[in-house]
Amino acid sequence: MTIHHEGYRTIGIASLLFGLINILSFAFLSSHFSWLSIAIFIITLFLLLFIISFFRVPERTLTIQENAIVCPADGKIVVIEDIIETEYFKDKRTQISIFMSPTNVHINRNPMSGEVVYNQYHKGKYLVAWHPKSSTENERWSVVVSNAYGKILYKQIAGALARRICNYTKPGDKVQQSAEYGFIKFGSRVDVIIPTFMNVKVELNQQVKGGVTVLATWPYNIQ
Repeated sequence: MTIHHEGYRTIGIASLLFGLINILSFAFLSSHFSWLSIAIFIITLFLLLFIISFFRVPERTLTIQENAIVCPADGKIVVIEDIIETEYFKDKRTQISIFMSPTNVHINRNPMSGEVVYNQYHKGKYLVAWHPKSSTENERWSVVVSNAYGKILYKQIAGALARRICNYTKPGDKVQQSAEYGFIKFGSRVDVIIPTFMNVKVELNQQVKGGVTVLATWPYNIQ
């Protein structure tokens, strides 16, 4: 396991605060309130380890399957429904949403290989990530990728805690399935918008892994 580069600054600041708080604690409290100094040390150590774990990059075998849509994030499936997509396709599509808790790995990965034909950042609200309107009203970053099978849209959506979305793609980029394309700090949600005729392979409340779990497959093969 390694640490994601998005976490270097945050972990550095957290480590300095951990050291400063505990130096002051032991200097001024340990002689008379040793139990309090120990409690402060344990609590701040837990918080530091939590922050470090948030930016972890675990080793895993990634899924490469050209007729499949691979999950872009770790988390839980909270929505599988048909919607009228209004941002890009403007027609009926199937939406699959993955809720990312603060304990999940927060790297975002490309659901399929292809060319980025649309990339748009939207300012917005910070509703909790499971709120039905978070998909259209929250701060978010939308990407559409096209290949021989078709086009899909996927969104990084900020939540009540997540206030920074990192996206590394731009229109014209050639992206590879399961390769990293972004990062969301401190929990949020990712929506994947696919054609309604695709074969959905996941269920509500299923735990999924980014770059590993197959969300759906195209009902035909491209030779």
